Amino acid sequence: MSDTIFDLVVVGGGPAGYTCGIRAAQLGLKVALIEKTDKLGGTCLHWGCIPTKSLLFSAEIWDHLKHAANYGIDNVDAPKLNWDNLIKRKSDITNKHTKGLDFLMKKNKITVFRGHGRLTGPAKDGIHTITVTDEDKASGRGKDAQAEGYTSQKVDEIKAKKVVLSTGSDARMLPGYKADDTILTNMEILTLPAMPKSMVVIGSGAVGVEFASIFKSFGAEVTIIEALPRLVNAEDEEISKELLRLYKKRGFEVFLSAKVEKIDKKDGGAVVTFTDSTGKQQTKTAEKVLVAVGRAPRTYDCGLDKVNIPLDRGFIMTNEWMETTEPGIYAIGDIVGGLPQLAHVGAMCGVVVASKLAGKYARPVNRQRIPGCTYCDPQIGSVGLTEAQAKEKGYQVKVGKFPFVGNSKATILDSHDGFVKVVSDAKYGEVLGVHIIGPQATEIIAECVTALELEATVEEMMFTIHAHPTLSESLLDGFSSVEGMAINV
Repeated sequence: MSDTIFDLVVVGGGPAGYTCGIRAAQLGLKVALIEKTDKLGGTCLHWGCIPTKSLLFSAEIWDHLKHAANYGIDNVDAPKLNWDNLIKRKSDITNKHTKGLDFLMKKNKITVFRGHGRLTGPAKDGIHTITVTDEDKASGRGKDAQAEGYTSQKVDEIKAKKVVLSTGSDARMLPGYKADDTILTNMEILTLPAMPKSMVVIGSGAVGVEFASIFKSFGAEVTIIEALPRLVNAEDEEISKELLRLYKKRGFEVFLSAKVEKIDKKDGGAVVTFTDSTGKQQTKTAEKVLVAVGRAPRTYDCGLDKVNIPLDRGFIMTNEWMETTEPGIYAIGDIVGGLPQLAHVGAMCGVVVASKLAGKYARPVNRQRIPGCTYCDPQIGSVGLTEAQAKEKGYQVKVGKFPFVGNSKATILDSHDGFVKVVSDAKYGEVLGVHIIGPQATEIIAECVTALELEATVEEMMFTIHAHPTLSESLLDGFSSVEGMAINV
């Protein structure tokens, strides 16, 4: 392979990387992909999006079983949680999609190299060289790696006209601590041998509130400790307030504006010492502690010291086409500064790069058109400006809210909590943002992303027919509520 010059080499096989590689191959480019582990899919498939949503679905079913008699289903008085089967189903789902990615690599004639890829310096005569070392390469695959068509010989270097870095991120840990079987990150918590009876969750972003929701549904005592003044701080303030209300209703203990001082292991569990919002020092004991305080870009060992790509707090900064300061080298996914660390953002950035390199139509990712989805109970879906952001930008803001209690399908699903909030420009009626907390919010937010992409007005959305009975009807009432004309409230 050393004599082959690829059009594009992608370093990292997560959603950003494999999406970029597949789209580039579809557009006629000769593509190589380097993945250091034995499985494609990255954090999202193996330690993030997919396994957590599998557990959340099981938790949703479990919650429904608690009220089975209300749904006309008898003899479900004493359901028993089978933790081993819960974890097995999660693993079966990830394994299925891992095989799917292997198939897509072969289908699109992408050459996959197993190993750790590093930049060696600027391009020479327009050609970049990436070294590949053997650590982790095809680990655990043995003959399967060869049978599935992966390069099995020792690979020293790969040459390509363009390089895309998509090396992903690692879970941040509190200073002075390491993850183990008591102090957990999103990785260790997915391989717990048994369901814990109690847990302290440090951090209330998407990871924190999702895992908190899972374990609370299954009966654990869960405490959330958040350093900021509200839960899911990136969301509209009214969404945060509603989630706090509903989490307290579910029985969560929540401490906001709280600072964790230390974690001491004790008697098969841990004691978390923290200062609450009043300045009082408190302690909380639990079997497990989940640290969910964000993710750090994995830029520390990919050869950036060999090229002209400075880092900003560990992140790579790019222009709108994902180009770095080093000609011919692009960056996508969690390592890019200024964009949210979301799989769908990385994947779309990969599509943008591939399309641009192939000379096809492309347009940059618009920060205000990125949907944010949190899959806790209740779900949260949002896109565009919050009310506060719109006011800060100088808009004359007009807001509408519609509660799910007025939606027929929500009644059918026995899920009345939450609301749709629409933020609009009072002068021209343009929809600036939509913020949803309630049933299937992560699904129905897609319509709102489309509305913002097409620069729709409230009036246009008020005359868009929505099927009945559906949860998406709540959007029709939500847009109508901006003008005080929601039908069902």
